[in-house]
Amino acid sequence: MVRSLALALLAAVCIGACTRGSPGSPATTEPQPPSATGAIERNGTGAQSSAVAGAPSAAAADAASQSSSSTAEEVPGTTSLEHLAALPPGEQLPEGRWKAGTNYNAIVPAQPTSVPPGKVEVLEVFWLGCPHCYALEPYIQRWLNAKPAYVQFVRVPVMWGPFHRAHAQLFYTLESLGRDDLVEKAFDTIHRDHNPLLGTDEQDSFNKQLAWAQANGIDASTFRAAYNSFGVHSSLEHAQEITDRYQVESVPLVIIDGKFSSDVDKAGGQAQLIQLIDDLAAFEHRRPHRG
Repeated sequence: MVRSLALALLAAVCIGACTRGSPGSPATTEPQPPSATGAIERNGTGAQSSAVAGAPSAAAADAASQSSSSTAEEVPGTTSLEHLAALPPGEQLPEGRWKAGTNYNAIVPAQPTSVPPGKVEVLEVFWLGCPHCYALEPYIQRWLNAKPAYVQFVRVPVMWGPFHRAHAQLFYTLESLGRDDLVEKAFDTIHRDHNPLLGTDEQDSFNKQLAWAQANGIDASTFRAAYNSFGVHSSLEHAQEITDRYQVESVPLVIIDGKFSSDVDKAGGQAQLIQLIDDLAAFEHRRPHRG
């Protein structure tokens, strides 16, 4: 009975697409002032919608545009659509393949990353309970085995509400225990085995995740200590900051070096998204005066 309820709740959140505003998601407050452009929201059919809640007035939009242009000129490394269009042919993306504003969005102003100099960060915002993230996962895993050495992959679980937080805490607990191999198992458990690893409340969700962890060879006390650790809770705070900073409205969302964002729909498919990631990462890696 409880398991059926949890499955029903998970399904409700994922009807059509994994979005913040899907049925079953918690009510949201007024969004923070935007620090990144190009958040994509899918409608009930999975198609993209270009509507942005709380759009500014024409005067405010014009002022914001002038401010962004000024910032793009003053901050080294900031990428704007105008800058991309003005680049020499040798520094542009493959001609005819990708279009800014269609296949990907430029993030203005560019956001800081946590990778060392010489590396390009590829950040995936995801949710273990999202079928679209699960569908992308095999492509991500194959890409990880072949990606360039200069690319550093980071994944951050989205933090929209209690369901997402429960799965995020499981993800970071596995990461802290060095059991990243079980992330794939968690995906399979949720989507293939129809066990959502969620309960009716926070304690129930923990109990179900603990039982699953024990079944996969993790000692109960070890799991409990990691689950409640300072490190895991710090990671959850960081995930919330990323969710807010990029105004994440749907997952999976991929962000390249804090400068570009895209998703499966914008790229045209999972395989195309992987190619777009490679092309944008290569573009950013070879860009002169980066950093």
